[in-house]
This record gives sequence, structure tokens and C-alpha cells, in this order.
Amino acid sequence: MSQMSTEPDGIRPSLTRREDIPDEQWNDWRWHMRKRITNLDKAREWIRPTLLEERAIAETAGKYRWSVTPYYASLMDPYDPGCPVRQQAVPALGELLEFSGAEVDPVGDMYYRKTNRVVHKYPDRVIMLITEACPVYCRHCTRKFHTTDVDGTYFERSEGEDFSEDLRYIAGHPEIRDVLLTGGDPLSYRDGKLEEIIAGLRAIPSVEIIRIGSRFPVLLPQRITPDLCAMLARYHPVWLNTHFNHPKEITPEAERAVDRLLRHGIPVGNQTVLLRGINDEVDTMRRLMTELLRIRVRPYYLYHCDNVTGVSHFMTSIEKGWEIMEGLQGHITGFGVPQYVLTTRLGKIPIARPYHRETPDGLALRNYRGEEMLVDDSVCPLTESAAAHGFRHAPDVTENRTTATGEGAR
Repeated sequence: MSQMSTEPDGIRPSLTRREDIPDEQWNDWRWHMRKRITNLDKAREWIRPTLLEERAIAETAGKYRWSVTPYYASLMDPYDPGCPVRQQAVPALGELLEFSGAEVDPVGDMYYRKTNRVVHKYPDRVIMLITEACPVYCRHCTRKFHTTDVDGTYFERSEGEDFSEDLRYIAGHPEIRDVLLTGGDPLSYRDGKLEEIIAGLRAIPSVEIIRIGSRFPVLLPQRITPDLCAMLARYHPVWLNTHFNHPKEITPEAERAVDRLLRHGIPVGNQTVLLRGINDEVDTMRRLMTELLRIRVRPYYLYHCDNVTGVSHFMTSIEKGWEIMEGLQGHITGFGVPQYVLTTRLGKIPIARPYHRETPDGLALRNYRGEEMLVDDSVCPLTESAAAHGFRHAPDVTENRTTATGEGAR
């Protein structure tokens, strides 16, 4: 089917532009939440939907939620369905295809769930799935069943249930020192409700770090208000990880939101998902990482896209991920290179290609240009026994020392 608009020539209404919205409204995150795009008619105010997009919107209705903030819609190319922002936000027919091995929960959130909201997968940290709601229902969400599927949820009971059971579980496991609030997007809550949850966590002595996973800095940066940041700063240490996937998402508004968080002492990291047709080119990923560093966001993870029901059409091959990582390492500053991981029920598994291999003659190394060298075992011991053998052949550093009562003491 051709990717063409269904609107006949001469009957095309003018598109909404950022300049058409008064600043008072545009700068108010609540206005954007009220004015979210949730149907085809609203979409036509911002983009020219193609026949395939219109069909996808119709056929996913009743199956998957759809919501786009006016801010995020303003970043879309209104005439190009291949726009990297548009692909992340507008339903596609690929969401309805069946893929081999696809699951609704491949990372095991439900398997490791201990209470209605607490998922305890790692020894010293847990996640709290505190909501199903998001400002934009990203089409590639790894928790699509929980957030976007109309009939799906990870919750055993209502999201609005009391949080006491969750807090009791965390308090009863003093090994838990790190709690990540996620969902859905925790910042979908108003400040008062969010503070109630964070204050409950901060009252637990064993909880050292509170983290928030939020895509609001990308999808609706106006949500990062001075009041929100001041509230979060009362409960330090608080960290925030967000989710930029393409350089087009790094706007002046997003940069100001990040700056506001940083000025309140809240470090910001980024977790990018490798997405087919969106960021699966080396040049795109380099620009994304260097732009993140420019706005002082630390690249943290590059996730291989999970084989999630309704998401699988975004998956690339592992080989493509290796190509991307090889194009980053050595070509941009070291702390701008994220860790490439595959998320499984065993946890997040690093899967980047190694830059070394063991040989009978020592350690074979290669750099980002593909140049190789061999480091002899005597120069860089591979094992503790080899290292101890090297020390036995070293000069005795104690031979020339004087004691506190000897000549040197005087």
C-alpha cells in the first residue's frame, strides 16, 4: 500500500505549529497533558497521516493505547512517516504482526514481582512500578503490555491501592539500598503524590539511593519545573535516568529541563534503545551521544530492543548493535560510550564485542582502528599466580629501608 495521504488536494487544513500556541499554554505541562493527541482527527492537526498510518490507528484501537503530547508532536516531520520522532509515537501495523519468540514480559518483571509494585531482581536494589500512565505511549516500550495494552497490566490490584505493602517489603529487606521508581512514568503523578511516595522511601534507613526513570525530559520537558526539582532535592541522593533515542529529541526545552535538574543536584543519565529505522546508523548514534554530552547527560545503556509483543518490528540484529558500538568506541570520548546490553530474566547482560582475547603467548589487543598488538604475560599477567611469580623476581623493596630505631630515624 502506498504511503500517501488520504486527503484530497485543496481540502487540506493548515497544520498547527508551535508558534500558534501562546507561551502561557505551551510552557504549562498540564496544558499539554490535557491536549494530548489520542485520535486521527487530532493527529491531522499536526501531521499528514499516510494511508498506512490511518489504517494502523484504526486497527490498533481497542488493543493499544495511543497518546502524544503537543510538544512531542511539534518535533515530528509532518510530511515524512519515516521521521524518527513520528515512528516512536504514531501507531504502526508492525505492532499487530506476530514474531517468533515474542513475549509480553521477556525481562521477567512479573516473575520477580514481590508485591503489587515491587520487583526484586537484583540483590541490593528493586524497582517500583508505581503507574501505568505515560505522557506518550512509546510504540517501542519494553513494558508495552503494562503501559499500552488496553487489557494488560503487571498489577495484581489497582494502581491506586495503598503503598504500605510495598514500603513494608522494602523496609523488611535491609539489603535493598537502591530503589528505582518507574512504570509507566512516575512524573505522570502530580508533585504531591510523588513526594508522598519518595518521602515514604526516604524514611526507610536502609534505602540510600532513590532513582527515577522518566521520559518526561524528552516527551514533555515542561514537566521539569522548579517546584518539582526543589521537591526532589529535599530527598537526596536522587538520580534521574531518561531516554533520548535520536538527536532530534535534544531541543532547547529539553536542554533547559536537564539543566534545571542538574542545578538541583540531580544527576541525569540516558538509556537509549537501539531501534530499526530510527537510530540504527553509526552517524546517528554518534550525534546522539555527543549531543547528550553537550547538554551534560551521561550515556548509560544502549539497550538491544527486546523481543516484546507489539514491539518486535523495531528489533535489529545483534550484529547491527556491534557495528554501532564499534563506531562509537574510540571515535568519541570514553564516557560518552554507553554499555551495550541485552535485558533478560537473568538481568542486563553486556554483549559488546571484546577488544581482547587470550592466547598462549599473552593478551591479544585491538584498538578501534582494528590495529592489534600482543601483550606478553610477563608484562601484563593474566592470572594471580602469574602476577605473584612476577613479584618474586622483583627487587626486595624492603632491603634499603631503615627501622624507626636505626640510622634513618636520627
